[in-house]
Amino acid sequence: MNEMKYTEINYPDLFVKVKLSQFDKEYHAIIEGNNTRLNAATQYANMENAVGALQNELPVGSKLIFKRYFVSDAINHAPLLPISDTVTTSIVQQPPLNGTKVTLWAYFVENSNPHYKHIFHTQLHNHSEDEFTQTEEIFEAYHSELKKQRLSLADNCIRTWIFVQGVDTHYAGMVKARKLHFYKQGLTEHTHYIASTGIEGKYLHPGTTVLMDAYAISGIVPEQITYIKGASHFSPTHKYGVTFERATAVDYGDRRHIFVSGTASIDNKGQIVFPLDIVKQVERTLENISVLLAEGGAEMTDMAQLIVYLRDTADYAVVSDYLDQHLPAMPKVIVWAPVCRPGWLVEMECIAVKAADNADYEVF
Repeated sequence: MNEMKYTEINYPDLFVKVKLSQFDKEYHAIIEGNNTRLNAATQYANMENAVGALQNELPVGSKLIFKRYFVSDAINHAPLLPISDTVTTSIVQQPPLNGTKVTLWAYFVENSNPHYKHIFHTQLHNHSEDEFTQTEEIFEAYHSELKKQRLSLADNCIRTWIFVQGVDTHYAGMVKARKLHFYKQGLTEHTHYIASTGIEGKYLHPGTTVLMDAYAISGIVPEQITYIKGASHFSPTHKYGVTFERATAVDYGDRRHIFVSGTASIDNKGQIVFPLDIVKQVERTLENISVLLAEGGAEMTDMAQLIVYLRDTADYAVVSDYLDQHLPAMPKVIVWAPVCRPGWLVEMECIAVKAADNADYEVF
């Protein structure tokens, strides 16, 4: 039976470290620089050379299908970002808190089953006058793109990431527009929503208040998707006005993917737990994630990657030390990105993969 494996690879000549997870033919890499004194051009060049070196170390047939750059200054770094026609690329200004200018999450797949098509849409944005209208237009555009491929938000979209510039001020407008669009698409508390992270983030263009990435799959049927609630630790999101799933699982013939939404230190009444205590909030957030994974039949050791968002940069050292102690091998990145409610000091999301045997479905 397959299980998650972790590897660390160092490229000292490039001042780059890679933490890699592998489950069968899937690879998630968090690629970080470790020399903060290098200029931006050198850091980006080293990052791309490290991606090439890693690609050469993976089995023949492994293909890079998605990458996200977490950058410290999107507007000024835009000319340094590589443009690719073959790899779906996400760029978001969420400064890596290790002090470097760029960190990369890269997802490789080796000879995936052509029965499924894994479809990432990234950098969805709009230049309308406010966050409500921008969100409305983004979802309408995404709906149109799915429709072209005979897909739908309700049946095929598994995960969204919504980045809001000035989240403390503009989050509410995004939430309202998303809720209205979901209602038009038949997504309510009586059907289901979409796993999501809604968090601070900026795009290359300063006028963009809302930016969205999304992941959909063609070739799946509704029976392959499970929506995870974690009722012992969470309240339904619609009870406090938002519309997303806590986690979503997708079953294949040989494995289960679990996509855990942005998760914070919350209880089953929707209240913040442990205000002002960063360590306790980290512990509660990880506990909440473990509850969601357990409901999906997985454990923390099945996580392929972890993204950690901090409101206060001064909390970086204590959070980094805590995670290095408790999840030392895990591919993870810690970035500056305030959460949608000021009292939450930290938010985390992850992807997990668990072996399964589902004779009714095609393998991954």
